[in-house]
Amino acid sequence: MADRRRRPDPMQPEVTILGAGIVGIFTGLALAERGVRVRLIDRGEPGQATSFGNAGVISPWSVIPQSVPGLWKKVPGWLLDPLGPVTVRPGYLPRVAGWGLRFLAQGREDRVREVSGAMSLLNADCVTLYRHFLKGTGHEDLVRDSYYVHAFRDGSAARLDTLENTLRREAGAELERIERAELQRLEPALSPDFEAAIVIKGQARALSPGRVGKALCDKLRGMGGEVITAEIRSLRPVEAGGWLCVTDAGEFTSPRLVLAMGAWSAELLRPLGIRIPLQSERGYHVSFTDPGITLNNSVMDVDRKYVASSMEDGLRVAGTAEFSGLDAPVNQKRLDGLVTLAKSLSPDLNASDYTTWSGQRPSLPDSLPCIGEPEGFPGLITAFGHGHCGLMMAPKTGRIVADIATGQPVNHDLSAFSPDRF
Repeated sequence: MADRRRRPDPMQPEVTILGAGIVGIFTGLALAERGVRVRLIDRGEPGQATSFGNAGVISPWSVIPQSVPGLWKKVPGWLLDPLGPVTVRPGYLPRVAGWGLRFLAQGREDRVREVSGAMSLLNADCVTLYRHFLKGTGHEDLVRDSYYVHAFRDGSAARLDTLENTLRREAGAELERIERAELQRLEPALSPDFEAAIVIKGQARALSPGRVGKALCDKLRGMGGEVITAEIRSLRPVEAGGWLCVTDAGEFTSPRLVLAMGAWSAELLRPLGIRIPLQSERGYHVSFTDPGITLNNSVMDVDRKYVASSMEDGLRVAGTAEFSGLDAPVNQKRLDGLVTLAKSLSPDLNASDYTTWSGQRPSLPDSLPCIGEPEGFPGLITAFGHGHCGLMMAPKTGRIVADIATGQPVNHDLSAFSPDRF
């Protein structure tokens, strides 16, 4: 129910952003660049939750949805494999089954092509936009030019004519297939068990996703952005216009509110009658602090679906998806499995010292985020559900949301991202 007592305060920020992950931070920066007063609210340190724990890949060519033709044949085997790329905790299976069927139904080639085009819209300028927003922070070197090396143990599977690589080329990517000898020259630390690779060129990688988030948030503060640490409890419209956000640190109002809380977003919308089929997908990474090896580029072990990248704090190996709900404890078996997989990456890896991380990805069945105003809720803008591509989709998402919030023409068809599409 609308709050009849509240009136928007003209001195309050024009836009309040709920969620200080990488999407929320970029949204704040895009708005601040236009002279808009911005408030950012999150219970944790900006950019240090889900945005912290990824593999650091910043790729304009990540245009392949999670559900692709033939995936349904692989899922049962993955679920039974303790080292497989996806798992579902048994007690959670009834809650995720319906979502899973909707997800697999997206794997038709015609639908994959549609989703790929939408992903390209958000990803195409990601490297350029990272460099733009990092400019002046003193941390421009945190983003480095890189290839994305998809390494195969079975060389016959390294093909340029697959649907996935066709879609990458159609989006503008330059791809090259290389044999074992050239792969060893490119990445000497890799195991010779990898027979071939597809090299995706023209992208970048973050040397420390957590530091990138901090640097960008510091820039936002320097541009006048207000950053508040608080637990967000609820949101509701104000009858006179605008939105009220209730937190454990008080109540805040503003004319427009952006919901960018990742996996926690759907729970805040439910009391408003807005139902979004968002699943929390727990991801894991292991960072080897003294690895004894260095990778020159981001490397995916295609057979096992994990990504390795050398970062400031060591060699990070990230991967696996676990559906278990927002409140489930960390699954140590998944972390142990990543350590085991990492040892197969390189015979010279020192795996004795490492740190671990786990966080929640916000996943929607069509691999696309919700961006835009839900019908009937003016001033409320959704910006969540980026799944595995939040790091690279964030800057363009921020610019689009800034257009919506300031009433500027978006100049893109956003129907694929509509929060009302489900």
